[in-house]
Amino acid sequence: MAATATNRRVILKDYVEGYPREEHMELLPGAEVPLRLAGDKPPGSVLVRNLYLSCDPYMRPKMSRPLRESYTAAFVPGSVITGYGVARVLDSSDPRLAPGDLVWGITGWEDYSVVRPPTTAFLAKISHHGGVPLSYYTGILGMPGLTAYVGFHEICAPKAGEAVFVSAASGAVGQLVGQFARLAGCRVVGSAGSAEKVELLRTRFGFHDAFNYKEEPDLAAALRRCFPEGIDIYFENVGGAMLDAVLLNMRAHGRIAVCGLISQYNLKDGEKDAVRNLSAVVAKRLRLQGFIEPDHKHLYPKYEAWVLPYIRDGTLAYVEDVAEGLESAPRALIGLFHGRNVGKQLVRVADDAEAGA
Repeated sequence: MAATATNRRVILKDYVEGYPREEHMELLPGAEVPLRLAGDKPPGSVLVRNLYLSCDPYMRPKMSRPLRESYTAAFVPGSVITGYGVARVLDSSDPRLAPGDLVWGITGWEDYSVVRPPTTAFLAKISHHGGVPLSYYTGILGMPGLTAYVGFHEICAPKAGEAVFVSAASGAVGQLVGQFARLAGCRVVGSAGSAEKVELLRTRFGFHDAFNYKEEPDLAAALRRCFPEGIDIYFENVGGAMLDAVLLNMRAHGRIAVCGLISQYNLKDGEKDAVRNLSAVVAKRLRLQGFIEPDHKHLYPKYEAWVLPYIRDGTLAYVEDVAEGLESAPRALIGLFHGRNVGKQLVRVADDAEAGA
C-alpha cells in the first residue's frame, strides 16, 4: 500500500467585500492523501511538500468577486488558496523536476499540493541554495525580488545622483528597491507606517531619509521637505493620496513604476480614492508604467546572478516576519492590510527535514 500523510488545507469560504477577516478563511482538518502521484493526474504534474508560504498584497484582489478582467484569476470559494511558496518535490511526471528537488513558485495553502499544468510552469528549481536561507525564495530570491529588480532597473532605468522615493518601503519589495537605489548611487527616501519601520529603513536598509506617513497631515508638504528639488523616480506600492502627492513633487521626465496599490485593495468601488493630479503626467512629461512580475520571468537568471553575491557578502539586508504553522496563515495574510508585519511576511509550514514525512 502506498504511503499516505495527513493534509490540512486553508480555503476561502466566500468572496470578500471591504477588509478581509480571518473568518473569511478556514483551516480544514487533515485528510489522508497518497505520497505518490495517482494515475489520473495529467502528465507534467508535481507532488510537493510545502515548506514556506508567501503572503502578498496581490492576493487581496483575488479574494473579491471577479467583476472585471484581471491579470490573475480570483480564488474560488470552497477551494484551497494558492500563492507563492517553497516546497520539496516528492513525486513528479514533469521531466524538469525530480523527487528531492527544492522548488519555488505557485503552490497551495496546504501541507501537500499536487501542482498541475499549466501551473507547473511557474515552479522553478532552486539550484543555488548554499549559504542562503530557503525562505528567501519567497522574497528577495523569489517574486518580490524580481519585482523590485524589474521595476527599478528595467522600467525606471536609474542614473547615479537621481532622487528616488519608495512607498510601503519596509515591505517585501520596498526594502529591496531602496537598497538597489543606494547601490545605483541614488538618493533614496522611503515612507512607512510606524516609527519602528521608519527606523528600520534608516538603520538597516540604508535609506537616506524616511518618514511615517500616518504622522504627516500633508503628504505633499512632507515630500517637498524630503525632496526640495523634486523626485526623479517613484516606486509605487500604495496609490490613492500618496500617488496624488507624489505627482505634485515629480521632476520633469520622471519615471513611476506602478507595482501595487495596497491602499485601494480593501475599498469598494464607490470608496476608491480619485487621483486628481494626473495633469502633472502631461505637464512634467512623466512616464507612468504598470507591470507584473510574470511578464519578466526571462530576466530571473540575470537577476539571480546579480543579487546572490550581494546577499552572501552582506551588502543587502533582508528582513522577514515569519509566522509559524499553516494554522497561522490567515492571520498572517490579514496582517498585511493592517500594517502588522515588519518586513517580508511568510509562513513556515514545515522544516525541510520533515519534507519527506
